Amino acid sequence: MGAKAVTDLTDSRLAANQINGSFEARDQRMVRYVRMVRQLIQSFRQFTIKQIPRSKNKRADALSKLASTCFDHLSKKVLVEVLRERSIDEQQVNTLTTTGPTWMTPFMEYLRRGVLPDDHSEARKIRIKAPSYALINGELYRKGFTAPWLKCVD
Repeated sequence: MGAKAVTDLTDSRLAANQINGSFEARDQRMVRYVRMVRQLIQSFRQFTIKQIPRSKNKRADALSKLASTCFDHLSKKVLVEVLRERSIDEQQVNTLTTTGPTWMTPFMEYLRRGVLPDDHSEARKIRIKAPSYALINGELYRKGFTAPWLKCVD
């Protein structure tokens, strides 16, 4: 989303010191994770990682306990994502580029320049729905009611 400065607070002394370079990562899988994190750090102007003991950070403690429990009993108010694959395993992603107008074009034109379609009913629909959309770095996103920004695709 375009963050330039990041401060990472973790309860893991081992992870914080491996990222800082104070500790050496010995396990091959951990070496790959550390390498990946260091590559990601390069995209920020400023990055700091600090270790905070669990006793001094109740939110981190609650999250760490949540991550180590069974999720069957959780209500719908707690969102949990279980990763099926390791993030260090590289995957090939194919991207498709479209030529010509899509369903997003009228929204993007309206948000960018205030231009509406000639058809009165279509223009009315765009004007009504446009407040729930936003242009971020030239990409169209839809505001989710209980979800984060949703990237629009054609």
